[in-house]
Amino acid sequence: MASNNRLLSLDVLRGLTVAGMILVNNGNGDTFAMLLHSEWNGLTPCDLVFPFFLFIMGVSCYLSLSKGLFAPTQQTIRRILKRTVLLFLIGLFINWFAMALWDQTLDVSHLRLWAVLQRIALCYFFVSMFALFVNHRYIIPVTLALLAVYAVILLAGNGYSQDPTENILARVDTYLFGKDHLYRYSPIDPEGLLGTISGVAHTMIGFYCGKLIKSSAGIEQTMCRLFAVGTACILSGYLLSYLLPLNKCIWSPSYALVTCGLGASLLALIMFLIDYHTCPTYRYRFFLVFGMNALALYVASELFAVIFGWSGLSTMYYDTLSSFIPYARLTSLAYALTMVLFIFAIGYLLYRKRIFIKL
Repeated sequence: MASNNRLLSLDVLRGLTVAGMILVNNGNGDTFAMLLHSEWNGLTPCDLVFPFFLFIMGVSCYLSLSKGLFAPTQQTIRRILKRTVLLFLIGLFINWFAMALWDQTLDVSHLRLWAVLQRIALCYFFVSMFALFVNHRYIIPVTLALLAVYAVILLAGNGYSQDPTENILARVDTYLFGKDHLYRYSPIDPEGLLGTISGVAHTMIGFYCGKLIKSSAGIEQTMCRLFAVGTACILSGYLLSYLLPLNKCIWSPSYALVTCGLGASLLALIMFLIDYHTCPTYRYRFFLVFGMNALALYVASELFAVIFGWSGLSTMYYDTLSSFIPYARLTSLAYALTMVLFIFAIGYLLYRKRIFIKL
């Protein structure tokens, strides 16, 4: 795998993940349980899409920075800082845009500070800084140390409590940022500050898998290594879940391990189907379209979802679908799939014109 050829399986997995993020974020009305996040402890298919993206970002981070031999040049650091700030600001803009339309106010005193892109930005920054300034032999020790520190925080600070006055994650976020700047629909902000510790460790596991991909002698060895890491993470995560249950909202260490393990195993499987067997491009082009402009299409989906909801178009379209689809959950699924196809159409135009927007 020392070749510089682009790893198509990684692009396809990224595209599958982004398509999944759009699907689960755009259910309208009653929907299937598998397309809903766990209310608290537990794991549903819906809970896999965001962690898969962080895992993929870790892999991509290693492959990208390895091209410059991880040299901490001014140009590289400037590019990392620029991307971090850009992602964070775009995340803030999405939050502000929704607030401005729905609440009819430009008052930022109630602007939510955290969301998906903000966590992606922070995880990308910290893992990139590790890649440039720390010896890579410490990848596993640092990852385990982060998970251990976060586990202690959860256990000592009542991190599994759904009471925001007791849970240390909510208390820290409220103290530092104020309740008005946090997620309104959950006692704990699912992308809050302390949870980023586990998110960084999560991305570090992806970074380690990127190292395995780059250092492997061939595709067979790469797949075996990824399956081995995936199996180890899944087993250790489920064993840890007896002490620290799987929980997406607080991004528990067990959740990070299990979802990284599933991500590594799925990457190995897609690698087997696409890179090993050289599957024809048309068979996976749908997901490749999403993967080549992943973050840009995700941002577009979030903005269009806000616009459609605010303008009433989503309600109008949902009512139209429900008029000939009698089952409410199928109507919701059809609505979400329509959004996926709508964003795919945008992505396909960019793909055909060879326009790749890097955020």
